[in-house]
Amino acid sequence: MNSKTMNSTRSGLKVSLLATMVAMAIAGCQNTDTSNKQAERDKQVAAVKAEELKRARQEQEMIVVTGSRISAEAKERSVSLYDAAMPAPQSPAKWQQLEVNREQYQHFDESGIFLAKEQPVSTFSIDVDTGSYSNVRRMLNDGYLPPHDAVRLEEFVNYFNYDYQGPETSNQPFAVNTEVFSAPWNSNAYLMQIGIKGFEPEQEELPPSNLVYLIDVSGSMNSEDKLGLVKKSLKLLAQESSDQDRISIVVYAGASGVVLEPTKGNDRMAIEQALDRLSAGGSTNGGAGIELAYKLAEQAYIKDGINRVILATDGDFNVGTVNREQLIDLVERKRESGISFTTLGFGSGNYNEHLMEQLADKGNGNYGYIDSLQEARKLLVEQRAGTLMTIAKDVKIQVEFNPQVVAEYRLLGYENRALNREDFNNDKVDAGEIGAGHTVTALYEVVLVGSEGRRVDELRYAEKQSDKQKLADEAALVKLRYKMPDEDNSKLISHVIERQQFDAVKTVAGDSQFAASVAGFAQLLRGGRYLNGWDWQQAIELAQNSKGADKDGYRGEMIQLMKMAKLLDEQNAGSQARADGE
Repeated sequence: MNSKTMNSTRSGLKVSLLATMVAMAIAGCQNTDTSNKQAERDKQVAAVKAEELKRARQEQEMIVVTGSRISAEAKERSVSLYDAAMPAPQSPAKWQQLEVNREQYQHFDESGIFLAKEQPVSTFSIDVDTGSYSNVRRMLNDGYLPPHDAVRLEEFVNYFNYDYQGPETSNQPFAVNTEVFSAPWNSNAYLMQIGIKGFEPEQEELPPSNLVYLIDVSGSMNSEDKLGLVKKSLKLLAQESSDQDRISIVVYAGASGVVLEPTKGNDRMAIEQALDRLSAGGSTNGGAGIELAYKLAEQAYIKDGINRVILATDGDFNVGTVNREQLIDLVERKRESGISFTTLGFGSGNYNEHLMEQLADKGNGNYGYIDSLQEARKLLVEQRAGTLMTIAKDVKIQVEFNPQVVAEYRLLGYENRALNREDFNNDKVDAGEIGAGHTVTALYEVVLVGSEGRRVDELRYAEKQSDKQKLADEAALVKLRYKMPDEDNSKLISHVIERQQFDAVKTVAGDSQFAASVAGFAQLLRGGRYLNGWDWQQAIELAQNSKGADKDGYRGEMIQLMKMAKLLDEQNAGSQARADGE
């Protein structure tokens, strides 16, 4: 109840009591026929007064209770979730939780368990996006758990680099690595890891780039964690450019415009001054801005170079070309011209993550979320080659499991990257891209035939396999299809995983165990449906024991996030228990 309502309540109470007192005075001055009539009047007046006082007391209690509840909830959420070295939350968690409900995430259900006899083939597109992890980090740092749909497991796992063997020469865009080890949350199951390492050229070997910064300057971007951080982030990227590169700037709000015509990358002053002049205001016409950005990219097109539009926005498209399918169709058409489309997300409250991810996917680009200048440095400086330079496109993975060896399997993550079986050999079907130096990881949880860990009953009337089949020594066949950036026909890579790799499971490298801990982290944030009671503390201990050198500190940061999530989860469980007991 606000102060205006409280004042109105008090004023009404005063008027009512005054009217009662006047009535009593008038009644006392009048001559009465009998004392019984006076007593009756006194009784009525007393009843009116009692009712008014009761009403006032109830309203006052409502004010006190509401205020106490808000105070108590704020106090409960303000409990420190950080180690001494960690920064304090920047804003009250209660109001941040209200904000997240306005954000847009694509709903999906976790991948289920499949019987190898019924469905032996699993097909999906690779994904190098990392935006889900950094977006969830923002939420945890603000003191609240993310909605389940904001958590995409593959983007958590792929946020980190792993020590995979890379290709020996630039003629091969990437190398495939496989590993089998025990699943930490199921002693009767294994994790089958498929790791891809992209070729990583030296900085001086990168081709020249033609980059168009497409910047949202609408009113919703008017905060330091949005337009303010956009300017700082794109300045970092510009500082890595040379005189061979070209940078342009297009802005959009109610209307679109060119702020900087194609300019040499080493003209730092012109680029930074153009960024400094930007200010936010107005509504958002994203479609018109994208059209203009592509026009500028085509104008400065570099043959055999990197040609890319980089969109920086909170994704809050609300005027003009707002239909999601229209925007996606536009980006799909423009990718055919050899210009890629990358999306960088900023801010909170009205963040449209679903659209950001889709635009990047359809534009042969990548999607990242920048919640700090440190993340901007990671994405745009440390991983600049991978963010900008595509070394393979339309990369698909298909795994065929041998039903004689594998009873059931489950792909961890990649729910919105699933492909039909026939899509694998169809070069017309779009899939994900790999950037220079990128690592991509996919994990399957596998239960072998005869294991006690099976969770799906075998079919009674299924055709029995012959134990003497010649392929009984193979557990799975891993196939990858990809295209070179300037080609339309795909190439095929095949890799067999032998049955004996499961029999000879030993203690594996910390990298694989850390990847498992990251996958566990993401699953716990989504409720841990398939974790068999494996809990936060076990996930934290696995991450701590497999962290490795961690020269950049990203793995240590994740462990802190896991600790925060554990505490928040416990607080939520406690609050729910108290609510159930009331």
